[in-house]
Amino acid sequence: MNSIIIIISLLETISPAIGNFGYSKRQHLWSKDFKLCEGKLQSPVSISSFKSFPLPLPALEVIGYHDYLPGPLHLKNNGHSVVVNINNNARNMYLPYIFGASLEVNQEYELDHLHFHWGAKNNRGSEHVFNGIRYPMEMHIVHRNKAYSNFSNALNYENGLVVLGIFFQLQLEDNKLLHPILNNLRDVRWLHKEIKLQTPVTLASLLPRNTDVFYTYKGSLTTPPCNEVVTWIIFPTPVLISFNQLNMFRRLSDGEDVLADNYRKLQNIGFRKVYVRRLNSSLATTYNATVFNVTNLDWFLH
Repeated sequence: MNSIIIIISLLETISPAIGNFGYSKRQHLWSKDFKLCEGKLQSPVSISSFKSFPLPLPALEVIGYHDYLPGPLHLKNNGHSVVVNINNNARNMYLPYIFGASLEVNQEYELDHLHFHWGAKNNRGSEHVFNGIRYPMEMHIVHRNKAYSNFSNALNYENGLVVLGIFFQLQLEDNKLLHPILNNLRDVRWLHKEIKLQTPVTLASLLPRNTDVFYTYKGSLTTPPCNEVVTWIIFPTPVLISFNQLNMFRRLSDGEDVLADNYRKLQNIGFRKVYVRRLNSSLATTYNATVFNVTNLDWFLH
């Protein structure tokens, strides 16, 4: 019996979005159970295009994003979000991965899962704020460094994870590219409900049209245990979603109430730098290189 208790305790300290935490008025209590949540490199943050440092960074290379994800995919309401998980058997198969951008040279990051954050009202929901705008929803595509055997192991290393942050902007018409996931939300309305997705999904269909420009900084998981092991890559161009589609998320339950406003409050950026990838002749001349070397990239102000 004691061994079972120990295992459960370990899971609560290493797994994302696990444990007794809430969003509405209880965020300040996270650090009581998860000490890392009061660190100096916490996420999300407010991003300003005017305060970011422009660099001719390499493109973010996405491999396998146009292929169907290996199934079966599982859609789950975990009480904190809706998560699309990869079947464990598929982890031995070919999974999409990313490299380039501001990431360390020769480091590749493999897809782990994706999830969403949204608001009860249209003027809130995203975790990051961009130029003073808080979008109604934000999706996180979470990737694990291939150098580490699993997600839990990656949480122990500062280069363990890369998360792509994608904003959503409202429009009248449905975004049909979101149907494979959103059409199944009614089947996971209740807490801990999990189903297999019947329609194939590609990650490319979930990305914004313009991925050439992105913002990047060093931060953390935005849910307990808040490990500061994340390189964030945020796209300023939003993906479109209809009012009806967003309302599908707002019909979900967290076991006590409606599941919504599941975004963390903004964290202090401190002395961290936010870089923005921009390609123009003046920057290329300044850095005197067609491919920018990220090896000695300085992530902090001095």
